Amino acid sequence: MASDSAHVLRIAVVGHTNTGKTSLLRTLTRDIRFGQVSMQPSTTRHVEAARLLVDGKVALELFDTPGMEDSVALLEFLEQITAGTRIDGPTRIEKFLHTEQARDRFEQEAKVLKQLLCSDAAFYVVDARDPVLAKHRDELVVLGSCGVPLLPLLNFVSDPAADEALWRDALARAGLHAVICFDTVAPQRDGEKLLYEKLATVLDAHRNTLRRLIASHERDARQRHKAALTSLAELLIDVAACQVATEIEPASALAKAVAELNRRVLGCEQACVNTLLTLYSFLSEDFEAEQLPLTDGRWQDDLFDPETLQVMGIKLGSGAAAGAAAGFGLDLMVGGISLGAATAIGALAGGGWQTLRHYGKRIISTLSGQRTLRVDDAIIRLLAMRQLQLIHALENRGHAAVEPVKFGTEKQQTLWGTGLPAPLRRARANAQWSGLYTRAEGDSARFIAIEELSEILDKHN
Repeated sequence: MASDSAHVLRIAVVGHTNTGKTSLLRTLTRDIRFGQVSMQPSTTRHVEAARLLVDGKVALELFDTPGMEDSVALLEFLEQITAGTRIDGPTRIEKFLHTEQARDRFEQEAKVLKQLLCSDAAFYVVDARDPVLAKHRDELVVLGSCGVPLLPLLNFVSDPAADEALWRDALARAGLHAVICFDTVAPQRDGEKLLYEKLATVLDAHRNTLRRLIASHERDARQRHKAALTSLAELLIDVAACQVATEIEPASALAKAVAELNRRVLGCEQACVNTLLTLYSFLSEDFEAEQLPLTDGRWQDDLFDPETLQVMGIKLGSGAAAGAAAGFGLDLMVGGISLGAATAIGALAGGGWQTLRHYGKRIISTLSGQRTLRVDDAIIRLLAMRQLQLIHALENRGHAAVEPVKFGTEKQQTLWGTGLPAPLRRARANAQWSGLYTRAEGDSARFIAIEELSEILDKHN
């Protein structure tokens, strides 16, 4: 065998039908387009390969194989063709692969065993919700005959129907004591590291390759996390620094300015969401925002009602300027961060006008002539909380998940309840930092504020 530094580690992904083998490959490769994931059995019909790189070089090859469909009959056939002979397991499998049945009745199983014979090890994927049946025990006997180390991987362990203890006992009876729990839909944050560390226990000769792979993945994860927080910090700086001069008479001028600012803030938030999805290798259809401004499960009739923000644990600012901003701020929540749905700007403009008309006397009596609109502190906090929630969801989501990310309406941890942090307060005094209406001026002070704010955000994520 080649040395560890030169050898590309080859891992077959094997198991019964519909246990999540392709899902595992999607999660490990961060490729939601790999293979086909379906609730229907026998979705994978051919061996498919994926490669993982370290420093630009292939370190590990993963092979997705078809599901074992009839292990009971296959084991009986193996015993028949080798009856009365004393040959080892791999030789028996080689003999089987040269039979007519390997190209006909047991074609799918033959593809699995052929790949297993030329691999260094295999992940044996188990649906921990399934009962342990005779077909599973025979399957382990057949796979074990290849003489290749098997690392059982218990999938869907977070499901209440999973029985981890039952499967661990069955695997121990088959001589498999090194077992890893890895939920392909919602893996724990250090799940990949634990998986490769466990694999190293059965492939000691390749420990250095696996260590380099772990280090590479951890480095990539840190870079993604930092890039995500930087993108969010830039969004918040853009919104906080924005100042819009507007006439308040006629009233339609103020309504128009509010609607346009609302549209631009929505667009800026949308751009941030798109950046995050791309960064974490997800598609827009993987995300679905819950109707955040809900109270008792229904929409508020009056979008200006502070309860809509209180659902997220946020209180409105005080003063007429804050009140005017809150009108479009709450409308912003209606548009939300829904990716598939249009943001209904036309309806927002109408809603904003109704809100202004409802509170017009109070606003107009306080403001006169030309004034400056800016986004209320509460709305900035809301933007931060929603995006932090999204980052957390994406970092804890497997690429095999088929259900859209959904956010509940439970009250979140209070964020910056005593006022905005220093970088955002500085942004308030530097309108040129905002890119909502014109290109933001890229002075060093703005970049420093973004960097400081991303570090502050990291403490809340």
